[in-house]
Amino acid sequence: MTRYKVSEQLLARALETIPLASQTFSKSTVQFPVGAAPLFLEKGAGSKVWDVDGNEYLDFMSALLCVSIGYADEDVTNAVCDQIKTGVSFSLPHRLEMEVAEQLVDLIPCAEKVRFGKNGSDATSAAIRLARAYTNKDMVLVCGYHGWQDWYIGSTTRSLGVPKSTAELTKVFKYNDIDSLSDLVKAHQGKIAAIIMEPMNVAFPAPGYLKAVQQIAKEEGAVFIFDETITGCRFAKGGAQEYFGITPDLATFGKGLANGFPLSAVVGKTEIMDLMEDIFFSGTFGGETASLAAAKVVLDKVDKLNVPAVLSATGEYLLEELNALIKELACEFFLSTAGHPSWSFLLIADAANYTSYEIKTLFMQEMLKRGILTLGTHNISYSHSRKDIDTLINCYKEVLPILKVALENKDLLSKLECEPLVPLFKVR
Repeated sequence: MTRYKVSEQLLARALETIPLASQTFSKSTVQFPVGAAPLFLEKGAGSKVWDVDGNEYLDFMSALLCVSIGYADEDVTNAVCDQIKTGVSFSLPHRLEMEVAEQLVDLIPCAEKVRFGKNGSDATSAAIRLARAYTNKDMVLVCGYHGWQDWYIGSTTRSLGVPKSTAELTKVFKYNDIDSLSDLVKAHQGKIAAIIMEPMNVAFPAPGYLKAVQQIAKEEGAVFIFDETITGCRFAKGGAQEYFGITPDLATFGKGLANGFPLSAVVGKTEIMDLMEDIFFSGTFGGETASLAAAKVVLDKVDKLNVPAVLSATGEYLLEELNALIKELACEFFLSTAGHPSWSFLLIADAANYTSYEIKTLFMQEMLKRGILTLGTHNISYSHSRKDIDTLINCYKEVLPILKVALENKDLLSKLECEPLVPLFKVR
């Protein structure tokens, strides 16, 4: 009997009504190989999840980084349960909107005013509309991933359905390559509304790089935006802008705000944020109180427990152990690590005539068998313990030699119990 029998049955059923059988590309069969991976989860607690076949996993995806405290955190759950007893959506604003906004203003350097959305794409799109209204310009320069809306996704290979005229208003610059940005600014001088970027993703910023981007934006009269959908509440209490000491004009927050409940925010300078009264950014569920109740607890923990410092300490221990193991096993020819300790990556390179995706498929197959839910990232939550990291490293000790031997023997594909993964699209 296959380990994932019920998952595969549910996949067949879900495909009848849901394209890809998932609401999110990164949770679908595009990223999880059918036959060698769980495809549906049933429940979670702390750092663990259980699939529909009853298999238990240590989860190092953390729901694509939105579970920052831990699954089913008791304090968050109790706050949400108390709130839903008195209502979730109302005919007028609720005081929680103000209270959570005040928390964000207290924590985030650039935050003078706040508006809420439900996902990262809401917040980044609102920030771009604000920037265009504030500057009366149209062009946007981007670096990193910023969601599914036309203004951004038109600049990627996933641009199907985006009008060409919209796609042409967004240009991509390379991270840590200031000339890449300078060249775009020269080519579109006087037309640039915003420069939006993830302050960090896989690589740390080079010395002076973020400051140089900020200066270029200032000189061009463009709104400088940090997309902190991931880095917010993770790198520091006030996000990457606090961590790196760079204060943007606007910033967007999302995944870390409410421990899995849907909430995002765009925050920034009053003179720009006040244009929210003139542009149209309005949603029925922006003030939904269950998510705000969760966020109030999460932000209190971020502040009083210094959650980002705990995430970093846990992640630093993981990277120290993993880097030592890669060196000990002489796997440097195809493996390396990168990223911030709270959000790090095991990077897999092409090797021995195999693509990184073929190698990654075998990696995932073997890690999942051993009860580690991963895409090759280490998305640390507050619930991950030192024991969890030791368990992960012990699995790496078993799996990395399997990969190395398969490459040396050139029989990797014969070890796969599924079809190899193929690229979705590259944004980092």
